[in-house]
Amino acid sequence: MSDTRSRIGIIAVAVAVGIAGGLALAQGPPQVKRNIMLKQDMSIPGHEGVMALVELPPGAAEGRHTHNAEVFAYVLEGTISLENEGFPTATLKAGDVFYVGFGKIHQAINNGSVTAKLVAVFVAEKGKPLTTPVK
Repeated sequence: MSDTRSRIGIIAVAVAVGIAGGLALAQGPPQVKRNIMLKQDMSIPGHEGVMALVELPPGAAEGRHTHNAEVFAYVLEGTISLENEGFPTATLKAGDVFYVGFGKIHQAINNGSVTAKLVAVFVAEKGKPLTTPVK
């Protein structure tokens, strides 16, 4: 009887591990969160200012993209690797700042073990998509 219970226990553990592993795969890679905190018309004709909080969990990458904007960003927490067209890849940590030019291809990647948080301010063309993925 105890041998049967052991086998059932082993099977139950194997099934649970298999289900947990399947759920982890189904969720896909960690997702970047973007939260628009402020959007305001500017005195520059046809432009608006947009402030966003960007959170990159460990292992997350934004994916290569552009903005119809100039971007000024500050790393609040964590560390990112920044690929920014026209510049060498840079490692940036909390307290660092960076700039992304209008229409430049770039992406941030979090290779660290904690969520990286950035505040980004966009001087954007009003009425155009803020972010455009690059294929």
